Amino acid sequence: MLILIQILLVLAVVLVSLVLMRGGSNARHLAIRRIMLMLFAVTAALSIFFPNLLSTVATWFGIGRGTDLVLYALIVSFLVFMATTYQRHRQMEVSITKLARRIALDEARKPWTEPTNSTD
Repeated sequence: MLILIQILLVLAVVLVSLVLMRGGSNARHLAIRRIMLMLFAVTAALSIFFPNLLSTVATWFGIGRGTDLVLYALIVSFLVFMATTYQRHRQMEVSITKLARRIALDEARKPWTEPTNSTD
């Protein structure tokens, strides 16, 4: 039964990694993102099959248990996610503002192009 759970967890890690690997803003960012995700997938798979290894690494860092190390890593990952999401949201707001201004200027009344109704 344990091997079945381990296989399911590894498949979940691989699936999440593949889904997160799609997209990106530029080639450098995408390459770094893919490398980090592959490192995450390998580390997650190793920790699933060798949980004592995770505890050994945690002890090496001065952390009592492997689960605490995972918790700390998740907190850091969450903060990075929040920061990048905020930056992306700000960039979208700036783009939408520029687009709205451009549309407003394009659709504004242009009195110099409209015919005048002057009676001479």
